[in-house]
Amino acid sequence: MACNPLRRERLLWAFVLLFLAGCAGQEVRQPEKPAQTDPELAAHYAEQGRLALEEGRKGAAVKAWQRAVTLDPTNAVTVNNLALVLKDQYRFSEAATLLETGITHSPEVAALHFNLAVISELYLLDLETALAHYNRYRELTEEDDSQVAGWVADLERRLD
Repeated sequence: MACNPLRRERLLWAFVLLFLAGCAGQEVRQPEKPAQTDPELAAHYAEQGRLALEEGRKGAAVKAWQRAVTLDPTNAVTVNNLALVLKDQYRFSEAATLLETGITHSPEVAALHFNLAVISELYLLDLETALAHYNRYRELTEEDDSQVAGWVADLERRLD
């Protein structure tokens, strides 16, 4: 049974259009480039941020520290400093997210856990996260901090 050439061409176009319709709306993604790290340049921006904060220029400090963290997310001091300034600017969710990222890169830095716990408890009202990070802070510091112990007891009571 021979196929009419005109019909075959129409079928071919129908398949092409069907294929294109199936592709419509699909996002074409380029492979992500690995993050560029440059600890030396990050240290330069971190210093710029420190100087800006000393001069009372919090906005400039934030910009410099954001560049520094982008270039070196493992620098816990810069992450912590930036998070604290973001907190002062009432940018609590950003600060918490930044601290979580810092903890991913530097899980043994007690100050990151402490500040995430405080922001989570007082500003985000995320008591479970606060309790987890106060406890991790206590494990890392191995100090008998009665104030933090009181906060932990209060959180445990409130969560029960």
